[in-house]
Order: sequence, then structure tokens, then C-alpha cells
Amino acid sequence: MPIVAQSTETTDWVSRFADEVIEESERRAPGAVTSVADAPVVVVASGLSPSGPIHLGNLREVMTPHLVADEIRRRGHQVRHLISWDDYDRYRKVPAGVPGVDETWAEHIGKPLTSVPAPKGSSYPNWAEHFKAAMTASLAELGVEFDGISQTAQYTSGVYREQILHAIAHRADIDAILDQYRTKKAPPKKQQQKPLDEAELEAAEGSGAADEDDGSSGSAGYFPYKPYCGNCEKDLTTVTSYDDETTELTYACTACGFSETVRLNEFNRGKLVWKVDWPMRWAYEGVIFEPSGVDHSSPGSSFQVGGQIVGIFGGKQPIGPMYAFVGISGMAKMSSSRGGVPTPGDALKIMEPQLLRWLYARRRPNQSFKIAFDQEIQRLYDEWDKLDAKVADGSALPADVAAHTRAVGTAAGELPRTPRPLPYRTLASVADITAGHQDQALRILSELDPHNPLTALDEARPRYDKAEAWINTHVPADQRTIVRDEPDAELLKSLDEAPQQSLRLLLDGLESNWSLDGLTHLVYGVPKVQAGFSADATPKELPAEIKTAQRTFFALLYHLLVGRDTGPRLPTLLLAVGQERVRRLLGE
Repeated sequence: MPIVAQSTETTDWVSRFADEVIEESERRAPGAVTSVADAPVVVVASGLSPSGPIHLGNLREVMTPHLVADEIRRRGHQVRHLISWDDYDRYRKVPAGVPGVDETWAEHIGKPLTSVPAPKGSSYPNWAEHFKAAMTASLAELGVEFDGISQTAQYTSGVYREQILHAIAHRADIDAILDQYRTKKAPPKKQQQKPLDEAELEAAEGSGAADEDDGSSGSAGYFPYKPYCGNCEKDLTTVTSYDDETTELTYACTACGFSETVRLNEFNRGKLVWKVDWPMRWAYEGVIFEPSGVDHSSPGSSFQVGGQIVGIFGGKQPIGPMYAFVGISGMAKMSSSRGGVPTPGDALKIMEPQLLRWLYARRRPNQSFKIAFDQEIQRLYDEWDKLDAKVADGSALPADVAAHTRAVGTAAGELPRTPRPLPYRTLASVADITAGHQDQALRILSELDPHNPLTALDEARPRYDKAEAWINTHVPADQRTIVRDEPDAELLKSLDEAPQQSLRLLLDGLESNWSLDGLTHLVYGVPKVQAGFSADATPKELPAEIKTAQRTFFALLYHLLVGRDTGPRLPTLLLAVGQERVRRLLGE
């Protein structure tokens, strides 16, 4: 009887997929599986095209199988997570906004990505390796264990030669499957769909669907194979003749006019077209689980068509959940074919790996979500810290515990973490106010909790460094905090009795409340006391007017301290400015 290790986290999507994948793996294995020890190696897969910066939407292609593979690994099974680097794909367009790249790169369109020069100034040998390196470094920081496979290496070394010959021998069968989904004639005008909007075009471009043909149909008929030209290296070629017995293949290049005849059983400079290549790899690698984006999962898409073509290679289609798009603040969808799209490396400059893992782990693959590079990152960190506290005290829900567990580590162990994870918004405010002066930052942070003071900035790292990077790279200059050098004498002179009294109450309480909690209690309490209530009174005990009075008081303090209506949280700002300077700026 098959052994399936069931997880107690029954509400967790990762565990449910792990159950299905283990069951499917055992179903495909010859003979009965009676224990985890004799269970087959489970193969999950991802595919990434280094056609440009590999963005945070592409990361879902990796994180979804990674999380499932890691859960299976936690249960004692052997797992291979394959990442196929589609570096033998054609170079389709020059992505915008890539440093060191100009319009001259257009001359390489049609070549394999590994034959395109890297951007100027890069230390890597070609375009593909340049963009693979950044993603590999990010995956290492995220704790993603994988086996990388270069499709350039696979094809040019002849690893897939038998599969290519098999596909060409069965080209009529492949053509018949593909023909079910081809739409050669445009529909009548009344049936035509509206043009794709920009986001939809980006989605198509990101998948290769926008200009990916399904083979070569020339004088020799249909071929699911594209040779790269022996002269210009481009794939703008058409097969003009083929001999099934000798495997002699003749092709002509429409880009440069070159033509040659080769023996396909010896030739390694070409590849199967995408809709055939993908299912071929499913069969060759024995893939059990591989997700696909929404653009691959529509009717007639590569995933649906691949489910039929994979049988030609003697394989089965993997379990393939559709995953939704990942947005960035105001951006709905992303594509690596356009420049300026944030990458995992960009995200890891401003957030710890645990937070980024959690964003992918807590949402089911078919749920879209956004990754914040704006002020929203502070709220996300607050939410994460609350979850961390609930997990620690045992009050978190099972699904939240599961997502947290998957965020903080893998089957290999916990990821490195910040020893003293102080609130991100506090660290960001301190980094903003101190403008790179680490001694000042340490002074302020050590005063947050006088009973347990921070003794070295390293205790707050790497979170402090991430918050500082966010302030320096994602907060506009006009939103940065600049503390006044001198008191606003004119404003102070114009104040009537009520605001003067509020300042006096604050100043009188500074010394005895000089901590983050103490100052929070103080600044919220001053308007309450002025209105005749206790500083400890709860919102339910107070009239609505108190909130208005608090906002007015806060605005006054901001104007006197930083010359604006708003700024960092006042308790943090007061600590940062320091008692002596606060007293001087508030007119004492």
C-alpha cells in the first residue's frame, strides 16, 4: 500500500500540493512503494528565460515548486527541483532601461541568448549568464535549493538528439495536434476581440507567447525544429528538405541567405520549438510538478497543447497549478521584456528574505498579490512582526503558522535572521533622520528601550540596512526628513494659550518618558489631559473631538521640528532629535 505522509497543516496550500505530488510520483513508479525510503525521487521543475532582468513575477515560477519541494523534503522524501535556464531561446527584443545596452543590440535579435553579448561593463561572457547570475545570487539568499540546467548546454552537447529525431519522425502527429488550435484566418470584424492593453501585451511578451511560432512550414512541410544559422547564428531559418532515413536536413536562412545541408543525427545547433520543447522536457526529466502562468494556461496555450504532445515522447503532463501575476505597488503586471521592472535582487535590498518568502508562501498560486516598494512596506513589516509574535506565543492560526514556518527557513534549517528585529518603520525613520551617521543611529536605537538597550548596530542588522536602503532609494527627496537647525520663532510667537500649554505639557514630561513607549504615551496623552481627561483614557472613553485635537497637536510638532505637516512617527522623531534639541526647537 502506498505511503503518503499527510501533513497536520490541512489548511495550507503547500501541504495539499505536496500530498498530490507524492501520490502522483508513487503512481508513476514501477512496483509498490511501501515506505518513504524506497519512494522514487520526486522531480519538480521551473523554467526561467534570462532574456532580460528576471523579475519578481518570474520568481513565482520558482517559489511555488520550491515551497512544495521543501515540504516534501521535510517529510523525508528525496526531491530534485530543476530550474531550466532557457538560455538557448532566441533573443526577441532589446529590453528597455537595461544599463549598458543600446539600440545596437537589435542586430542580435534571433540569436540564442548565449550568443548575445552581455551589457557593457558586465564581467559575464554573454547576455544569458549576466542575467542568470543576479537571479542565482537572489535564490541563494532566499534559501532556494535547485539543480540548474542550461538548455544551451543540453542542446549543443547533443543530450536531446534522440528526442529531436523522435519529434521529427512524428512531425505529422505533432502538426495535427497543433493544428487543432491554430487560427490562421482573422475572425469577422464583429467577432474580433479588442486590442490587448499594455499589461496584457507585457504578459504575452514575458511568456514568449507574443511571437513564438510552433514550427517551420516550408516546401518540405511542417517541422517542429529550428536550426540556428551557421553563418549569422539567427533562427530565421526554414527547413527545405529532410530525409528520414539518412537524417539529412537542408535549411535556408531568410536573414542572410545562407543555406546548408547537415545530418541531424550529428548536428547540435538548433532546438525544438517551445510548444514541443516543453513537453519533451517533461518526459525526459520525469517532471511531476511544474506550475505555469495564466498566459500559459489559456485554451490553446503551451501548457494545454503540451499535455497532448507529451504523450508522443512517452511521458505524462505534470501537475500544473496556474499561478497569478505579481504586482509592484501601482503596477498590475510585469514582464522581463521591458526594463525597469523590480527583480528579486531589488526586493532583497530593502527587505529580509523571510518577508519575501512569506509573501509568496501565504497566498495560493492562483491568488495575485503585490510587493511593496513604497510606504506600504512598513505596513507589511508590521503585519509580519505581529505574526512572528503570535507564532511565538502560540496564538497564530494553523495556516499562518505554516506560512511563517516556510518563510523563516527550509528543510535544511532556518535562514539567518536579525537578532533584534526592531520595527521596520522605526529603523527607516532613524535611518532617514540620521542620514548615514551610524553613531547617531545607535544612540537613538539604544534609547528605544532603556531597560534593554541596543548595544551595537549589528544587533539590528540586516533589517536596519534594508530599511536604510529603502529610505535612500525609494523615498523621494521631498519626503525625506530634515530637522530644523533653528526654532521657528515666528510660529512660536503666533501661538495662543492652548497650543502653548500643549507644548509645556510635552516638555514637562520629556525626561520621565524618554523611551519609545513613554513618548508614545506622552504625545497621545497631552491633548487628553488638556481636555480634562486622564492620559490613560481609552478611545471609547473619549469624545470624537479628541482625535481632532491630537491631529492638530501632531501637526504643530511636525512644523516646529521638521517644517512640514507630517513626518516619521513622533515618538521616533523626538528620540532622534534628542532632548536638548527638542527643547530648543519647541521654544524652551
